[in-house]
Amino acid sequence: MSKTNFEHYNLSDVIRKALDLLKYDFPTKVQVEVIPKALKNQDLVVKSQTGSGKTAAFGIPICDMIEWEEKEPQALVLTPTRELAVQVQEDLTNIGRFKRIKATAVYGKEPFAKQKEELKQKTHIVVGTPGRVMDHIERETLDLSNIKYLIIDEADEMLNMGFIKKVEAIIKELPTNRVTMVFSATLPKDVENLCHKHMKDPVNIEIDDTGITTGTIDHRIIEVKQEEKLSLLKDITIVENPDSCIIFCRTKEHVDTVFEELEEANYACEKLHGGLEQEDRFAVMNGFKTGNFRYLVATDVAARGIDIDNVTIVINYDVPLEKESYVHRTGRTGRAGNEGKAITFATPHEGKFVRSIENYIDFEISTMEVPSKQEVAKNRPAFEEKSSGRRIVKNNKTARINKDIVKLHFSGGKKKKIRAVDFVGTIAKIPGVTAEDIGIITIHDNFSYVDILNGKGSLVVQAMDNTPVKGKKLKVSTAIK
Repeated sequence: MSKTNFEHYNLSDVIRKALDLLKYDFPTKVQVEVIPKALKNQDLVVKSQTGSGKTAAFGIPICDMIEWEEKEPQALVLTPTRELAVQVQEDLTNIGRFKRIKATAVYGKEPFAKQKEELKQKTHIVVGTPGRVMDHIERETLDLSNIKYLIIDEADEMLNMGFIKKVEAIIKELPTNRVTMVFSATLPKDVENLCHKHMKDPVNIEIDDTGITTGTIDHRIIEVKQEEKLSLLKDITIVENPDSCIIFCRTKEHVDTVFEELEEANYACEKLHGGLEQEDRFAVMNGFKTGNFRYLVATDVAARGIDIDNVTIVINYDVPLEKESYVHRTGRTGRAGNEGKAITFATPHEGKFVRSIENYIDFEISTMEVPSKQEVAKNRPAFEEKSSGRRIVKNNKTARINKDIVKLHFSGGKKKKIRAVDFVGTIAKIPGVTAEDIGIITIHDNFSYVDILNGKGSLVVQAMDNTPVKGKKLKVSTAIK
């Protein structure tokens, strides 16, 4: 952790205000390396593990440099999964909240028309999966003519999922005088080739495997027969009694089995895998983030795109077959300087996978004893007491930054020729309100949304009851989220 703080970077006051509220006190290693170079518009290839603060590393400089007045998108962020697209979009919205940065996420399995409508609004940043971004390009619903920044996030996973050709096709559609940044936990040859082909003198940044080689995660392994895993899982959770825990399984079938078993035993738990509808996957993610349940049973689909700073323990119910997956799974704990624990269940036949992981992370994982019956019995009362209470989420960044924000609904939009500047001009004239109190403005054909910041919502509603916008009387109400 560097002793440099964010004041060092001469960021605008509105970005600094958001960082303070988000409790970004000191930049992480990757942020120290990336932010100053990104602010100088250098092309970057960054090798850094998940959980090291990469999104803020590119998000802070991009939000700072974006011109608010510009209507067309200025930054494009490509992510391998829908979950990660939504997570990055949320992070960028939080960082750019007081600058009124509008970030839009586009991904498959969501109505195209809805995204098309979103992209008609003033949009500063588009975050999306390669397939859906390409769809928007082909149907001419995404204007790339003003893109100044391209970020390829989790490039190694793009490669694993077979997206590299689509990424290349998207790059060919972009202006050549842009800044390109590539972030990846590992740098396979194909990713390196992509960088050399489409980047201008990129600066290579390699960050130590934060969270793996540092002391923030205690890595353990237990040898267990397949048929004994379920009872071991219950014993481990009773003894460890985590505030929050992700249990990773290799297959959807294992997730379903483990989930049913834990639900039967009255665990506050949910499941997450690719077989669920996208809407359900987002609902589960949000429920886990906000503390509705303590245990999440998931396949690797959840190893990316979950950004929760206080996952106490990750349990690998099944050894991951790909060594990189071990890094992504265990990187869900020990985040933001917190202590974490990763416990892996390995059957006697899985030694070669464990050795492959150990070679990759460059250290031997310590073995752990199976908890004794006495230990389980001793810890059961505390476990049952905690199980009956709701999980307290100490660090829900989005809730914190939205605390004093009220979203207002106005009964007029594009068809009445109303623009964002009309709302700003009118609302900023209300006594006690300034332009700084106005957040993101979204204008549809027949209605508009305006975020009012700093607890000034009720003041604005009262005043706007009798105040026309651009000479037109509009109904105003607090929006239902």
